[in-house]
Amino acid sequence: MNFSRQALLGIGMIIGGSVMLYAMVQQIGDSNPPEPMSAMVEEPSTDEASPQPLTTDIETEKRILAQKQKERAARVAEQEKRAQEFLTEQEVAEAEALAKARAESQQYIANSAPVSNDDDSPKAAKDIATALTVQPRTDNESAAAIKQTNDAEKQKAAQEQQEAQRQAAIREQAAAKKLAESKKLVERKKEAEAERLAEAKKQAEAKKLAEAQAAAERKREAAEAAKNEPPKSPFDYQIQRGDGLIKLARQYNMPVEVLAHANSLSPSASLQLGQSITIPSKKQVQRLEREAAAAEQVREEKRQKEEALAKKTAEAKREAQQKLREARQEVKETDAKGSFGVQVALANDQARADDLAKKFQSAGYQVKTSHTSRGVRVIVGPERGKIAALALKDKINSDPKVNTTGAWVLYWR
Repeated sequence: MNFSRQALLGIGMIIGGSVMLYAMVQQIGDSNPPEPMSAMVEEPSTDEASPQPLTTDIETEKRILAQKQKERAARVAEQEKRAQEFLTEQEVAEAEALAKARAESQQYIANSAPVSNDDDSPKAAKDIATALTVQPRTDNESAAAIKQTNDAEKQKAAQEQQEAQRQAAIREQAAAKKLAESKKLVERKKEAEAERLAEAKKQAEAKKLAEAQAAAERKREAAEAAKNEPPKSPFDYQIQRGDGLIKLARQYNMPVEVLAHANSLSPSASLQLGQSITIPSKKQVQRLEREAAAAEQVREEKRQKEEALAKKTAEAKREAQQKLREARQEVKETDAKGSFGVQVALANDQARADDLAKKFQSAGYQVKTSHTSRGVRVIVGPERGKIAALALKDKINSDPKVNTTGAWVLYWR
């Protein structure tokens, strides 16, 4: 068998290596005998390239002898070193061969045990163990090793099967959990869609109901209006308890302003018990409505014009104020030798001049009065420089608070 030949070859290598090592050590011991003094002196060394001359000098002989001994010791040390290296390599090879033989022996026993007969298997195992191993095993040990190996393999297979079952259970649980989450998500979506549809249906029903109520209200108001139309001809009505312009206007289906205008009253006026008012006819109501609409349009146009004028006036005032500010910044000492003022009025007496001065002072101007032969001047200022005075004049003429357009600049002093 291949297995037996390899095992026997390993054992033969171990034995041969041991014999060679023993022979080498023996040879080293035989090659190093002590040499006599006379032989060393008489025979020449084979290691030297040229023969050494004879001499009778004792010191020279001693020196040569010491050198010979040193060379011999070096050779011996080198041989011992090589022998030790060979011995180490031999031990390593023996250990590897022994381990390999044991492993192959165990593998062979494990493989051949199930197919062998019950009668000769213990004997064959014993013979193989004896031939292949240094320390033979008994039949019980081999059977125990085989049983232990089989038990280990069975245990490993059982563990692998348990691990596979556990992983499969984990995967099944994860799949079941995912499926449950998917079902919950679908159910939530269905619930949300159902709620949305119910809310939309509810809103549609509410909208439809509101439209129906609005239509019914319009129909009722139209019926009330048809029932309570203004009279065909005007008549006098005596105020009773609880009556008012708003109540009567609703009762006869006409605007409060029209009823108040027909009786020359304010829409917010209170009526007295027993008071007599005129209820206008339908034609009068229509005419009064047209007149009220025209008057409202006129008032709206007037308001818009007033707003535009006020805006324009305010813009002109801001521009004049800006010009005055810029002019005051540009004024220099050399522009004029004196101060300038803006005359805004020429009053007949001091009382009138004082009234005008108060009006300009309330508008934020600095005012002084000055008597002349033609009356009392009302002067705003003074301003340094004619440029600033002209800007002040433009501001005063555009100021709606003082309402004047006749201001002019004069030299003050």
